[in-house]
Amino acid sequence: MYELKIDELSKILEKEEPEGVDFFLMADERPYNGIESHRDALLFAVHLINENEKQTIKKAEELFGKEYADKLHLFTCDIGKAEAKRLDPGELLFVPDVLRKDRYGNKKYDSDWVPNDENCGKQIPYWYAFLEPPHGTKYGPEDLRRINAVLFPDGAEGLEAYEWTTDWSDIFDDGHEWWGASCWSVYDSRRNRFVVLLASATD
Repeated sequence: MYELKIDELSKILEKEEPEGVDFFLMADERPYNGIESHRDALLFAVHLINENEKQTIKKAEELFGKEYADKLHLFTCDIGKAEAKRLDPGELLFVPDVLRKDRYGNKKYDSDWVPNDENCGKQIPYWYAFLEPPHGTKYGPEDLRRINAVLFPDGAEGLEAYEWTTDWSDIFDDGHEWWGASCWSVYDSRRNRFVVLLASATD
């Protein structure tokens, strides 16, 4: 597998570093092999995260010393534990509108899914992960629609999407504490490429 870069996506994400969702776009030299190709895409996303983490650890050692850097670590995974459920791509890419805001700035969306105690630390929708990270965001629904248009130019057409459990990597540990954690892989058969979306954050 190899990573793909889209300048238009980078420009949209210049507003601020998204706290709720990590986006990975990739392609595979090998022929598509169904859900096994999706597993490979997940593993490659973890590899990309760890490559960035190595740079973070290196900088931390330079700035704060080895003792501080040793507290940081690369993420581990056991991909054999990951279980997938096939998703309707249109459902995954749903972006709600904001119906109103209360006096505290909290938004009410036109969606049946709402955060509550039963959802605490569990899987959350893609739209919620992007629009409602723990510390707020400058992004709105129009930004997510633009991102989806870049990542999935034909909308849901030609997409095969899976939602994965989040017990297979410590990448998701923060989200399990409270806010939530989710993992999706999407194969675009028209462009022969994958998008992996990972969500995990805490306060």
